[in-house]
Amino acid sequence: MNKPLKNNICEEKLFERLYKKHSKNLHDFLYYKFGEQLNPQDKVQEAFIKLWQNCSKIEPPKAKSFLFTTANNLMLNAVAHQKVVLKYNKLPHKHSTNVSPEFVLQEKEYNEKLQNALANLTEAQRVAFLMNRVEGKRFKEIAALLDISTKAVEKRIYGALKKLRKDIEEL
Repeated sequence: MNKPLKNNICEEKLFERLYKKHSKNLHDFLYYKFGEQLNPQDKVQEAFIKLWQNCSKIEPPKAKSFLFTTANNLMLNAVAHQKVVLKYNKLPHKHSTNVSPEFVLQEKEYNEKLQNALANLTEAQRVAFLMNRVEGKRFKEIAALLDISTKAVEKRIYGALKKLRKDIEEL
C-alpha cells in the first residue's frame, strides 16, 4: 500500500519545505562541530541528495534525524580521509635518486648532441627516422604516409642512422 501523498518525502513540495527548514541548521551544526575546512555546505547538499534517493523509505518525522546522522557521518568520513592524507604526508619520501650529478650533466650534453645531429639530417631523413623511432611506425606505414616505396624509407632511415652515429661520435 502506497503512503499518502502528504506523508511522502518524495513529494517535491514536502522535500522543499524540509530543505528550507533544516538546511541552515544542518550547516550550522556541521560548521560548529567540524569547522569550515571540510566544507560543511557540500555535506549538507550530499545529505539532502541521500534523503532524496531514499525518500520512499524514510518517513517525514524521521527525516531530520536521517539528515543530521548522514551529514555527520559524511563529515566523519572526510575527517578520517584527511587523517590518512596527513599520515601519508608525514612519511619520509625519497627525494633523491641514485643518479650522480656527472651522469645528469653527461645526459644533458648527449641530448644536446643528439638534437644538433637530428637538425643536421635532411628533412626526408629526419621525417622518416622520427616516424620510425619516435612514433614507432613500420617501414610500410611510413611509405604509405609519405607516398614513397618501402626501399626509399629504408634508405632514408639507414642513411639517417649512419649520419647520426658519425655526427655524435665527432662531438
